[in-house]
Amino acid sequence: MGIFFGFGLFLTQLATQQAFPKSPPNIIVILADDIGYGDLGCYGATRVKTPNLDRLANTGLRFTDGHSASSTCTPTRYALLTGQYPWRKQGTGILPGDAPLIIEPGRHTMPSLLQKAGYETACVGKWHLGLGNGSIDWNKPITPGPKEIGFDYSFIIPATGDRTPCVYVENGKVAGLDPNDPIEVSYKQKVGNDPTGRENPDLLKMKLTQGHDMTIVNGISRIGYMSGGKSARWIDEDMADTITQKAVQFIEKKREKPFFLYFATHDIHVPRVPHKRFVGTSECGTRGDAIHQLDWSVGEVMKILEAKGLTKNTLVIFSSDNGPVLDDGYADGAVKDLNGHKPAGALRGGKYSLYEGGHRVPFIANWQGTIQPGVSSALICQMDLLASLNSLTGHKLPEGAGPDSFDLSTALTGKSAKGRTHLVSHTRETGIRMGDWKFIPGTSLGGFKKGKASKGKDSTKDELYNLVDDLGEAKNIAEENPGKTRELKNIMEKILSKPSSKEFN
Repeated sequence: MGIFFGFGLFLTQLATQQAFPKSPPNIIVILADDIGYGDLGCYGATRVKTPNLDRLANTGLRFTDGHSASSTCTPTRYALLTGQYPWRKQGTGILPGDAPLIIEPGRHTMPSLLQKAGYETACVGKWHLGLGNGSIDWNKPITPGPKEIGFDYSFIIPATGDRTPCVYVENGKVAGLDPNDPIEVSYKQKVGNDPTGRENPDLLKMKLTQGHDMTIVNGISRIGYMSGGKSARWIDEDMADTITQKAVQFIEKKREKPFFLYFATHDIHVPRVPHKRFVGTSECGTRGDAIHQLDWSVGEVMKILEAKGLTKNTLVIFSSDNGPVLDDGYADGAVKDLNGHKPAGALRGGKYSLYEGGHRVPFIANWQGTIQPGVSSALICQMDLLASLNSLTGHKLPEGAGPDSFDLSTALTGKSAKGRTHLVSHTRETGIRMGDWKFIPGTSLGGFKKGKASKGKDSTKDELYNLVDDLGEAKNIAEENPGKTRELKNIMEKILSKPSSKEFN
């Protein structure tokens, strides 16, 4: 039996190798922020226009069942780069801006594996995975950081736009810092004399709905306190231009090796402050304008690939870190300006939710000449990119790497319709998807927002949905299907108790 299994594995590997070009492609992973399943034209949106993303989908493969590993930011990014469920590691929740690096140097990551495969690697944009060892001096080289987990080059927003410090960090150093104006950051007590949103609401150009009332930078108050670093502070309206330019510059470099670019946009996370050339361009107010800005960023990346003749040798993947959120602390009109737009499409829930709207997100793969245009219903997760991209380079995954990452390279490139058999969804709690079925345990907060159950949610009852019959998760059929409910609950508990989920696929 072992001989037949080994021969079958050999045939599978041979077929995979023959399905792709001999030379490994350049790889660009674009991870947007808070973009929902219904926020793009190619996923049904009509009130916002996304021509560049629509073109990416129309000339590539658009997944209808693609997922982030969590319905919040930091956990998703951790899972994407490590190939490990975030709930397996403590400290992967939403991080403050001065948190230590949560990916330990030396472990196998997506960039470190691609480095070993001969790639030049870069990270540009939103980071939010912590930096340093727990006590950061922002005025000196900061380590460990992106370099220590596999990125040759980095230009990052340390956390998020609504958190201090409001500066860019390039290759471990604050960009544009004046040494005579040192930076100090605290999430415990006020530092320096900068005004705060709490004490000086009259100075705000964007009013608040909740929190975000600490140090004011660029007329917008943030989470966390900051002083100094005036010359290094970003201007929110220029953020998309700044990081997109850095991404384009990395692609423009003359190189002999293939490259990997992880481009994590800040759009459309709060504070939503699009450049003036995008203001008023959508039918959905500021949030819609920010979607237009995101689409422009993607267009700039595709434009430079076309100009350099790289489209047929570059795999571009686009997705979002979680589902949509409207009011997330700033009074930017996101709710009142919807104008009939449905950010999550037909899905229930959004950011912070175990329901599909929290983690089923746009997922597009484009590799012109290799991936045939089309639509795939394969169940796929961003965690699977670690194993899948490593496979595309022709390398075997090292032992222990990506314990929850499946090699779905054939599904990713449209060579197969087969995806995952299951996926554990995650917020602060966990649920499970298995085939057509979705289970959320009764003790969880399936639709929680800021730690509270959503209106109408009975958190004491188990929930079961058949997503083929009920994509919007409107009818709980757990009581009608006790056997299926028990089966999924048992499988989820077994996966939670194991160090890897690969034996369950």
